[in-house]
Amino acid sequence: MYNKIIKKTIDILISLIVLSLLMIIFMPIIILLRFTGEGEIFYFQKRVGYKNQYFYIWKFATMLKNSPNMGTGSLTLRNDPRVTPIGRFLRKTKINELPQIFNVLKGDMSLVGPRPQMEVDFKAFPGDIQEVIYNVKPGITGIGSIVFRDEEKIISESTLPPREVYEKVIAPYKGALELWYQKHISLYTDIMIIFLTAWVVLFPKSELHFKVFKDLPARPLEIWSPGHSFTKSPGL
Repeated sequence: MYNKIIKKTIDILISLIVLSLLMIIFMPIIILLRFTGEGEIFYFQKRVGYKNQYFYIWKFATMLKNSPNMGTGSLTLRNDPRVTPIGRFLRKTKINELPQIFNVLKGDMSLVGPRPQMEVDFKAFPGDIQEVIYNVKPGITGIGSIVFRDEEKIISESTLPPREVYEKVIAPYKGALELWYQKHISLYTDIMIIFLTAWVVLFPKSELHFKVFKDLPARPLEIWSPGHSFTKSPGL
């Protein structure tokens, strides 16, 4: 009931309110992007979405136009040279994701759900997860986005090659987190995920999500660099 009717209604109402408020922020960003970097404002990228159907996601442009065919491809590293100066700020604050409000209004996405992936990254999920992860609409934010809020750092500091650490460590755990979300989807869960998204932007090292959602899948130790401080999650 919640997922089919109430969630969709809330998505539309909140998106309309947020969009009207964000116009004050959007205008200076649009001007800055137009006259910096390569002059691109929005970036449209093909992603896997609801029921594994493709759609084009909206983002503010933060990287060079040909970045998917350069360096590490779909994976972004810390201090990635393909990211523009203003793009670094937009990515760090997650402002680059805000244009996805238009995707929510179009019905491609929800405010909360699994992040839509490029096909190459979608195929990194184990087969059983690929079959069901998008039985709900992808979201602007989600539990996977919160836990992997600094995915670039994890990939950059791993001793494994970038693609290997994503396929062997990040993708399986990210998939497990999103399956947890499907089992616990509710108004409460969505509200807390939205709150926690804002919280980890302000406090990037916070582990509050593991305290709020005490039954999250146990995380693999391989994704945490030496010296990273964390509280053990259930099952560890």
